[in-house]
Amino acid sequence: MDYKKYIAEKIKVDGVTSEEIYDCLALPPNMEMGDYALPCFKFAKVLRKSPVMIAETLKDEIEVDDVISEVSAVNGYLNFKINKTGFVRATLDKILEQKDSFGSSKEGEGKTVCIDYSSINIAKPFHIGHLSTTVLGGALYRIYNYLGYKAVGINHLGDYGTQFGKLISAYKRWGDKETIEKGGIRALNELYVRFHQEAETHPEYDDEARAYFKKIEQGDSECLALFHWFKELTLKDVKKIYDMLDIRFDSYAGESFFSDKMQPIVDELKEKGLLTESRGAQVVDLEEYGMPPCIILKSDGSSLYATRDMAAASYRKKEYDFYKCLYVVAYQQNLHFKQFFKVLELMGKDWSKDLVHVAYGMVSLEEGTMSTRKGNVVFLEDVIHKCIEKAYKVIDEKNPDLENKQEIAQKVGVGAVIFGALYNNKIKDIVFSYDKVLNFDGETSVYVQYTCARANSVLQKGGTPSSYDLPELCAEEIELVKVLSTFPETVCSAAEKYEPSYIARFAVDVAQKFNKFYFDCKILTAEDELTKNFRLVLTNATLQTLKNAFALLGIGIPDKM
Repeated sequence: MDYKKYIAEKIKVDGVTSEEIYDCLALPPNMEMGDYALPCFKFAKVLRKSPVMIAETLKDEIEVDDVISEVSAVNGYLNFKINKTGFVRATLDKILEQKDSFGSSKEGEGKTVCIDYSSINIAKPFHIGHLSTTVLGGALYRIYNYLGYKAVGINHLGDYGTQFGKLISAYKRWGDKETIEKGGIRALNELYVRFHQEAETHPEYDDEARAYFKKIEQGDSECLALFHWFKELTLKDVKKIYDMLDIRFDSYAGESFFSDKMQPIVDELKEKGLLTESRGAQVVDLEEYGMPPCIILKSDGSSLYATRDMAAASYRKKEYDFYKCLYVVAYQQNLHFKQFFKVLELMGKDWSKDLVHVAYGMVSLEEGTMSTRKGNVVFLEDVIHKCIEKAYKVIDEKNPDLENKQEIAQKVGVGAVIFGALYNNKIKDIVFSYDKVLNFDGETSVYVQYTCARANSVLQKGGTPSSYDLPELCAEEIELVKVLSTFPETVCSAAEKYEPSYIARFAVDVAQKFNKFYFDCKILTAEDELTKNFRLVLTNATLQTLKNAFALLGIGIPDKM
């Protein structure tokens, strides 16, 4: 049973729908107050009464029944207590029956969500700054699929622009095939950094780079061959990282894919009288909307990101007929997305309202900031391997006789990197700390994984009963079941707000509640068989729910730690 829905439909407030009431219902800070609470402050303006009076009036209108056992009004809150026995059994039965699909739904059936994420630059390092877009997009991809949508993961490759002319110039001047084949992205990055260093005293190199890029656009066979080789080397390198992070894509259509699809956009803008000239460039004036002009074509006739992104959005609508198209890109690009979304709206594209910029904060290491051009970058692969090494060291110290330590360290280390980027609200900047993300006692993935290993150990010793009855329930058991019951709602909220952090925080909350239950309530040595069986079932339901939550984040759960 959806208890929130049941309660929401019982409450009648003039001018407020049951859906709005449902959204307002929350869990009180402690169970003594009730199982659900409705803050009545939001209705004060509509009803022109004080929240206290509203709560008292509503309390008198709601009768207790087999589901709602008590209703109380306290300081403007309407509190509900539900029948604990029915609630606990219904929740546990649902988890045990649905298993891996507990928390999933069919709400998105028949709808497609395009998710543009990671979107690496060809021949440039896959660095720590790419972490958030990659794991945030990967989590949203899994979440939407879990809710019945057809998610389309798009890696909009940065494979267009003068940087390729710079690379060709650098390769022809200082590179050799064997070194580049062996070194991959790192060797290409060294050439890129050297080009910028040398170009400071040889400005003619920049002219040469522009000429080489022009040759790529014109289809010069030698330049095109080098361009495709650089792309192949890059994708080969980054695939290792995507495999470690369990990231998948359905499309790698990058900027170059849309190079021949921009002209129809430009033509349509001209036809609709939206283009104006400014200093030789073709722009769409957005002053009326509080934004600077959106540049469509530079004075030399070349395109910009906005032109290519509009072409890509139009292509995706035609190809996938998306319900939503998400762009998981750092908040520094807020203006860019507002501009090209607005231009598409002005063009009469009614689907422009379905384009969403999922903005996130920046990730840096405690050592400081990075610059690709200057060469001081921190490769994401190095961060992951360092986390795995540190995890192995900690595991070896805590449990030296543990089997498959390397495999477990891989799950722990990779999980720590992912969780470190997903635990906080996505818009916050993150300073990545190896010690913090690998803390066994903090709000970390390691803490949750260790909790799962503990639950798994209990089940291996006590078994998983095929049936159970309810004993007299204690507070710790009820609190744990209450938080488990909120998982489906948490998954829906994570999709609605584009916030996988809801699921990460949910997992920590469950782990904390389980550990309190584990230490305060005897499981294997319970006072009777009835209680033991019930607590083993509760342990199993907890482990299943945590596995489901971490699967959505892309984090593995070791059986032992």
